[in-house]
Formats: sequence, structure tokens, C-alpha cells
Amino acid sequence: MTDHDPDILPDIPPDYAYEGVLPEGPAHRRGSGVNPTNRFEPVKLHVLGEELDRRLIERAGDDQPRKVERTIYDDRSESIINRVAPTSDVPFNWTLNPYRGCEHGCVYCFARPYHEFLGFSCGLDFETKLIAKRDAPHLLRRELARPRWSAEPIVMSAITDIYQPVEHELRIARQCLEILADCAQPVSTMTKGALVLRDTDLWQKLAEQQAGRVVVTLVTLDADLAKSLEPRAATPAGRLRIIRELSGAGIPVSINVAPIIPGLTDHEIPRLLEAAADHGASRANYSILRLPWQVKTVFSEWLDRHVHPSRKRAVEAALRDAYGGKLYDSDLTKRRGAGKRVEQIRQTFHVFRKRTGLDKNRPDLTGGNFRPPEQGGQQRLFA
Repeated sequence: MTDHDPDILPDIPPDYAYEGVLPEGPAHRRGSGVNPTNRFEPVKLHVLGEELDRRLIERAGDDQPRKVERTIYDDRSESIINRVAPTSDVPFNWTLNPYRGCEHGCVYCFARPYHEFLGFSCGLDFETKLIAKRDAPHLLRRELARPRWSAEPIVMSAITDIYQPVEHELRIARQCLEILADCAQPVSTMTKGALVLRDTDLWQKLAEQQAGRVVVTLVTLDADLAKSLEPRAATPAGRLRIIRELSGAGIPVSINVAPIIPGLTDHEIPRLLEAAADHGASRANYSILRLPWQVKTVFSEWLDRHVHPSRKRAVEAALRDAYGGKLYDSDLTKRRGAGKRVEQIRQTFHVFRKRTGLDKNRPDLTGGNFRPPEQGGQQRLFA
């Protein structure tokens, strides 16, 4: 491929002309069909077309996609509570991420480029090469016990979902949540994983002290679309069940319609809000699709495999209209999009959010009941 503006993708032939194409073809139940070169690498590897053609011929008649198993690497971080950069436009100050990379494999995930800081690709690597912070519970207990910690709210899953499949095996998020619940440390999480129901007891304990809430991400109610767009996340019906069961247990549950994909899912806004309200959600927010760095390549290749060409052109045209002719603009004043289509989405969302009662203010999480954890059998002096 020739060099091109990273914000403007040319018309690329499907399947094998993308940078980072997988010679053996897309992997079974994985979102990305490519593995773009890490943007920090000075050398880029391109598979010659002749070699790709040879491998495609060898696979002819074999309609079984190959399996790519996950690999788990241990993280040796010395801290676990992270401060959000003051220049960020996110509405919270502290995060806790037990994992890096996410097996849910959502093709649109804005967090994919963070994997490049680890020397991996934001494509298939992001879904299969996972980083686990096994020391997270120990680090968390130590940091909550520090005298300067003021029990400000923490967001878990700010980068990747704590309830992705690997958590079923490692239970790192569960161990952290047990500490947070014992301390009444205010915390929230955003998830699309049914495994959150395993921790209903802990979220209940936090909710009773006004220290916990869960946000469920909803993108579409179309099960077939969700299966390709978010291959290892809970189904749309499964996420509605999460809302119903958690809210029924007295846990505040809101939804995030995110990302809204102009030209593909924006027509579902009314149905999504109505379904969420019917299942017990108390509030809703939304965001427009963001495609930073090589996520553009991952998403565009997915469109080629799963969406009719005319629909793909409509999606890309709508995104360019939202971002001043680009597929994305990272400027903090422009990253939420603008233009007629974005304004139409905003108005539709707010009309139906009000109609479904999902616009009510919710109480802030409070650290008023916070108790520092015991360290070495003793609580902090003068706590």
C-alpha cells in the first residue's frame, strides 16, 4: 500500500489489500480481520499479493475460519489507581484497569491504539494478546490505605471491560471489587459482559452505601449485527437481562448508547431507549463513533466483510460529514462530531430520553462511608 493521510482512507479492495491483512484469513469469533502495523514501529511488513493469493487458493473449499487462542501476559505495574489527564474531556478523575486488551473484540473500540504502546497491533493482537494485572488487589489495598487518598469515585473499565471472558478464569476484578465494597469506596463500571451478574452481591453492597453503579453499553438490538460487531460480548438480549436483574437487585443501572454509528445504528435510538427503560434502566447517555489512528483500518475492513457496499459508503460519508471531511478528528473541541447528522442524532436522543424517563438526575456517588482497608492486620492510624 502507498502512504496516505491516516484520517482519510482511500477506496481499498476488500479482504487482502489492507495493511496488516491476516494471510490465513479472519479468525473465528474475533472482531478484527487485520493486524495493522504498530504506528510506533519504523519498519512495516507487507505480505506480497502473490503469497496471499497462494494461501487463499490453499484455503479454497475450507470455509472453517481458523482459531486464534488468547495469550495472557503478566503486568508488573507498581500502581493500580490511575489519575486521568487533566486535559481529558471524560467526566471522572480516577480509573482502575485490571486488564489491557479486550477479548470482546468490538471492532469500533477506541481503546485499541493503547495496545500499540505495548509493542502490539491494535487489530487482532488487541483481542488475543491480553495483559493481566495479577497484583491489582494487593496494589489497590495499599493505595486505598494511604493517608492522602480522599475516596474520590473510581471508574473501572475506563479502557477495557473488566467483565471480558478472561475474568471468568482470573477473577482479578472480583478481588478488587471485594476490597472496594468492604471499604465503601465509590466505584462504577461500564460493561457489556454478562459476567457482571456474578458480582451482584458486591454491587448491592456498594449501592446500599450510595457507592456503586453499573453502566451497560448498548449499541444495537440486532443480534446478527452485534455478533459480528462485538463478537464475544453479551448479546443485546443478554444486556437487557443484565439491566433487569441488576436494577431489580436495587443497583442503579444506566445505559450508554455507544457508539452510535451514523448510517448504521442511529435509526435504533428510540428502540434502544425504550427497551432499556422497560428493563429498569434509570438514565441514558450516548456518544458518536470515534476512529482514532489505525482503528479506521480495522473498522473499514470490517465494513467490507459485513456490510453492503452501498451501506458502507453511507456510513463513511456520514462520518466524514461529522468530522469535517475526515473519518475522525482528535481535537477535543471536535471529537464529539458536528454537522446536520450529528445534530439530528442529538435531538432524537434527547427527545426519546425524555419520553422514556431516562433523563432524570441521579445522586452522586459518595465516599462518606469510606473506611480504609486494613494493612498488616491494622487499620490506618487516625482514620
